[in-house]
Amino acid sequence: MQRDENDLVEYGFRRVIITITAILCALLEIVDTTIVNVALNDMRGSLGASLTEIAWVITAYAIANVIIIPMTSWLSKQFGRRNYFATSIIIFTAASFLCGNADNIWELVTFRFIQGLGGGALLVTAQTIITESYPIAKRGMAQAIYGMGIIVGPTLGPPLGGYLVDNYSWPYIFYINLPIGILATFLTILYVRSPKYGSKLKAKQVDWLGIFLLAMFIGSLQFVLEHGQQDDWFEDSVILSLSIASLFGLILFIWRELTYDNPIVNLRVLKDGNLRIGTLMTFILGFGLYGSTFIIPIYTQSILGFTATDAGLMLIPSSITTGIMMPFIGKMLQNGVPQKYLVTAGFSIFFIYSLWMFLVMTPDTGTEHFFWPLVVRGVGLGLLFVPITTLSLSTLKGKDIGDGAAFTGMTRQLGGSFGIAIITTFIARTTQQHRVDLLPNISAINFKVQERIHGLQQLFISKGYSFNEALDKAYKMLDFTVTKQATVLSYMDVFLFLGVLFLICVPFVLLIRKNAGKVGEISNAH
Repeated sequence: MQRDENDLVEYGFRRVIITITAILCALLEIVDTTIVNVALNDMRGSLGASLTEIAWVITAYAIANVIIIPMTSWLSKQFGRRNYFATSIIIFTAASFLCGNADNIWELVTFRFIQGLGGGALLVTAQTIITESYPIAKRGMAQAIYGMGIIVGPTLGPPLGGYLVDNYSWPYIFYINLPIGILATFLTILYVRSPKYGSKLKAKQVDWLGIFLLAMFIGSLQFVLEHGQQDDWFEDSVILSLSIASLFGLILFIWRELTYDNPIVNLRVLKDGNLRIGTLMTFILGFGLYGSTFIIPIYTQSILGFTATDAGLMLIPSSITTGIMMPFIGKMLQNGVPQKYLVTAGFSIFFIYSLWMFLVMTPDTGTEHFFWPLVVRGVGLGLLFVPITTLSLSTLKGKDIGDGAAFTGMTRQLGGSFGIAIITTFIARTTQQHRVDLLPNISAINFKVQERIHGLQQLFISKGYSFNEALDKAYKMLDFTVTKQATVLSYMDVFLFLGVLFLICVPFVLLIRKNAGKVGEISNAH
């Protein structure tokens, strides 16, 4: 087993090509998670879809992602890593072409689901390939390189999607995948090698029940998270039924995987303490990464009136900062800096970023106010992603690396889904509460309120409206101002909540085993 693992370590030109190929594929998958967000209105118009129907373009992709991610390690062993990786790229690329050519909303949703099945496999398999291609002492640097694609992807999607939609049309957000997918397929076939981790299973040995229970658990959970807020959560019979299905699916799935001889997901790998802690921290990282990537464009567009492209571009400094930091973090790990110190610093810096965002948010906040907090966010992400990823896989070897990567990939995606669902609900509920709290301050007998209404009325009269029309519009404008202020307060609450969440995570870092503290120590141990 050790010999097979060492055989996969690559050197020189071959390792460079394999690394580039894996990053390209990971970047493709991550970008496609967010690139459609800015194109939904255009899709809705050209395909004649309702708001609920168009939401399935995102939901179908996410459900397919989280169903396939835990299965990638098993599928790699069953079909050979190179064959599985190449096939996944082909599925993703072909589905991208079909998405661009969809004639109606349900065709697009179907092809997005297929695209998600290919894409989810790319993410985890790319991480496994990069990890195995480097010797253990250099895996910190390997994860830093991989991390650049994972961190940059979510923030690259919205501005790229906005540019393509504004200058071309929405199908081009899918067509852009074609040349990269074709190139990645050829590079995979030529350069990627498969480990020999055991023989294939016969059809009757395959854990078909495990596959069904996994799909039941993850698929139902993802639907609940995506649609819970708009359907009023457990007041809706579908959401309630799927929540129950997800819970029973999880319980039965765990039972099945722990008792079956050839499980589809190897839960026993969670006996590794570092993987357990790393999985928890990866969930929190996904919560913060996808949650903040989701909330900032929404805030800047709905409150500050930014265009989709401008809102996406604003996140670029954060991504550039993270990208610049990644090699330095990898080098620090290589030189023996304990992971727990870097992770503690990362959580603390994310707390500072969240607190800073809480303090600068007003209805008049400009781009210049966001620049430095977002740079700080980039530093925090850099300090978190690489150490957490290397920690999670640090004491694993052989075939367990793929199983561990599948767990971290799944929990990062689920963390993002939970983050977006909780933040969306939180904003909706707290906006209503803040509005209720603000309204008593708007009294008709208050002189400043009367002065404000009179000023607005005169403004509308000067634009040609009658006395009564102007007064009606003045009241509506005042109501809009109250709602806007309530929304700003709710976003402030979200950032405070995120900051406290990251601060609470710091004690968990103390649970990291000493022998996983330094990459150099791991190298010697092996």
